[in-house]
Formats: sequence, C-alpha cells, structure tokens
Amino acid sequence: MNQSVTTCKHWPISACSWSFQQSIEKIATHLEKLGISHIHLALRPIIDAGDESGLDYIKSKNLNVSCTMLDFPQEDYTTLESIKKTGGIVPDDSWEDNKALFIKAAKITQSLGVKYISLHGGFIDHNDRDIYAIICDRLKTLADISKDHDIVLLLETGQESAEDLKIFLEEVNHPNIGVNFDPANMILYDKGMPTASLKTIGKWIKHVHIKDAKKTTTTGTWGEEVPWGEGDVDAASFLATLEAIGYQGAIAIEREAGDNRFNDIQTAVQRLKDV
Repeated sequence: MNQSVTTCKHWPISACSWSFQQSIEKIATHLEKLGISHIHLALRPIIDAGDESGLDYIKSKNLNVSCTMLDFPQEDYTTLESIKKTGGIVPDDSWEDNKALFIKAAKITQSLGVKYISLHGGFIDHNDRDIYAIICDRLKTLADISKDHDIVLLLETGQESAEDLKIFLEEVNHPNIGVNFDPANMILYDKGMPTASLKTIGKWIKHVHIKDAKKTTTTGTWGEEVPWGEGDVDAASFLATLEAIGYQGAIAIEREAGDNRFNDIQTAVQRLKDV
C-alpha cells in the first residue's frame, strides 16, 4: 500500500482493525479504498491463530501500525457492572494468563517496530486501597515488560474520570505508561466530557481514537455509540483542543456498533479531512 498519508490537520488518520470484523487481507483492501495507510492493530487474532502470516502480510502491504491493541479473554462488556468485574488486569484468576498474553503481544509489537501498545487496564478503584495497590503493582509489571521491549503501554480512557486517571498516573509515575484517549468512552461510561478531559491528562496522551457517542439517559447503563460527528463528543471542539494541547500522534477511527461499519468509517474519514 504505497500511497500518501491521509491526514486531519497534521495528524495521520488511522483505523482500528477490529472495527471491520474481517481478515487482515480484507482490512487492507478497505484501508486502500479509504485512502488510509495507518492501522491500530488488534493482536489477539494473530496470537490466537498461532502463526505470524498476518504480520508478514502487514509488512508486505507497507501498513503503518500506529499502535497495537490487546484485549483479554475474560472481559465481558455486556453491562457496566460486568466489565467492572472482568475488565483488564483486575481479575485475580486471569492475571497470570493475561501477563503471559501481554508478553507475547509486546514481542509482536517490538517485532513490527511499533512504539505503542494499548489496552483497557480495568477500573481503577481509588476507594479500595488494597485493590488499588494491586492494580498499581500489576500495571508497573506490564510497564516494565514494555520497557524491556522498547515500547510504551497505553491505558485506554473511559472506566474512570480524567481526574482519577491523572492521580493514578502521577502516583504510578512510570515512563512507559501513557494514554490512548477515547472520547466516546468518556461518554459511554459516563465519566466526564472529552474536551475537558483532554486538558486534564493531555501530557500523557500518545494515541487517540476517533469515536462518538450519546450519553445515557439511565444512570448505570451504557451510553449509545454513534458515527463520528453525530454524538455528544463535539467533534470540532475536541479536535481544536487536541491541537491546542500540542498532540502529535495518530488519530484512529474506531466503530464498534452499527450495521454498516465501512460506510461509518468512510464518513468519519471525510469529516476529518474536511476540518
């Protein structure tokens, strides 16, 4: 895929591989149609397949991996309560398996020459100091693994407010931990408005998702994900603030709902190019 980089302002536009729900070969075809040469790459399909043919294909197509992504097998996103219990590295009975999975993912990320790997760390509970200490210790372990592989671990936003995440990041104080900022997640989890949150944790943000959502009308339930520019993120303000804080990474379109994801991603590309 030898082509010019499609950008919004000065940021390269990327797309999340899992949004397409297809093989890497078909994803590459979609990206070419969209004029995108960057990808936020999910690693579980590659790891679960047990071979690296997908990696060879990515290299052969000259895809620029803006970041890799790792999810965990036990995670249940059915409700806010279910993901709070099962998300990220919080569950004790999954920790050792998840650590081993992360080591594999870190090796792949390094082999691709990619700087960042993202994941959902899980709910950081400031009210339960015992659990909080465990999460800090586990994330430091993953950050140390990242350092050993010359990569940076990015925590995806959403589960906690930007203020709580800032406190956590300051307390952990690890040079190999940053943030993958997802504006829609702040709304979906009902944890604050994205634009204000950017200003709070701006210095840690290394990668950004382009995703939109509408706030829930029923406390304790999910908000609704919608195409970019049609929700409560306030796209223009969000992008202007992203520029104001000096963000210099990629912006990766993510779509995890809807029946026509390619068209929704294509719409997002056009709206970003028109900014």
